[in-house]
Amino acid sequence: MSTARPAPPTAMRGVLVAPGRLQGVDVARALALLGMMAAHIGGIADELDWADPATWSAVAHGRPSTLFAVLAGVSIGLTSGRTSPPGPPAIGRVRARLAVRAVVVIAVGLVLMALETPVYVILPTYGALFLLVVPVLRLRSAWLLLLAGACALASPTVALATAPLYAGAGTWEVQLGLVYPVVTFLAYVLVGLAVARAGLEARRTQVALLASGAVAAAAAYAVGNALAPVPADAALAFPGVPWAPLGSSESVALAQLFLSPRDHSSSVVDVVGTAGVAVAVIALCTLLVDRRGRAVARIAYPLAAVGSMPLTVYAGHIVVIAFLPEYPESTTAWAAFALGSVLFAMLWRAFLGRGPLERLVARLTGLVPAPR
Repeated sequence: MSTARPAPPTAMRGVLVAPGRLQGVDVARALALLGMMAAHIGGIADELDWADPATWSAVAHGRPSTLFAVLAGVSIGLTSGRTSPPGPPAIGRVRARLAVRAVVVIAVGLVLMALETPVYVILPTYGALFLLVVPVLRLRSAWLLLLAGACALASPTVALATAPLYAGAGTWEVQLGLVYPVVTFLAYVLVGLAVARAGLEARRTQVALLASGAVAAAAAYAVGNALAPVPADAALAFPGVPWAPLGSSESVALAQLFLSPRDHSSSVVDVVGTAGVAVAVIALCTLLVDRRGRAVARIAYPLAAVGSMPLTVYAGHIVVIAFLPEYPESTTAWAAFALGSVLFAMLWRAFLGRGPLERLVARLTGLVPAPR
């Protein structure tokens, strides 16, 4: 057993990895945050065509928000016992703390929505998902994946059935369950929770997750592109809602409903494909970063710093957008936001530790009393 003392509270402490913390997960979270910024302000391509490198930026459509949701499940799993969640009465406090965290995230999201930026804010849905997984915190990976599969199968029909409820709704309303459908994104959070319960720290698990995620994504997109190719006028589709061109036959409409590879289509292929990409990215980041020594920790530190304070960075970039005289939308704007986020996170973490909103959440969840 190591007898080394914890690092002193100096400016260098942020460079070192906290005991038990998976720096690779922070790096993956940073990629999700920067990817969502690219989708918001990056001026990225509308359609992805692997044969045309000029369109590759379109990979930021849908996948970063999916990665963010899967990582939410991973974080919940890591903070609720990892592979061995506690039983009563300790699990009661874990659930209560998660519920408090959910309320805070929803409140922050509603404040950001009130700024009325053109950005669809994910946080209210994100917080609601925290509440929905409270009852399943003690389930094993296999059961969590089974529930995730059920959500994936129900995703397109539920999204299609609820879409008429938003007819005539404004920007505020569509952010609450339409753009980020709850059933669809619940599948992602359950997958992330299953990943954490499987033992993400183990090298063998990381390799298995990388392979399985890549295979699942490749198979899903191959089936989708073969049986339900994205129509040429898919730009008319609304995010989160299944769609088929006007006048489509019944077979084409059903194929688009369940098998469309279109990003944010809520189809089974979309859910499985994007979830597979997210799992592969998380596994790859942990495989490359964790337990690789101090040199790798220092190289990964800029991204890990961003990923260690996701609520602060996400909220911060929307606040900045709200106060700019014009809505930014270009590669240059994204680069400026990304660089600013990295510099802020590095300096804050190095000298002040936990991010400001993360510190608020920790303080509020800390008010939950320990079980007797």
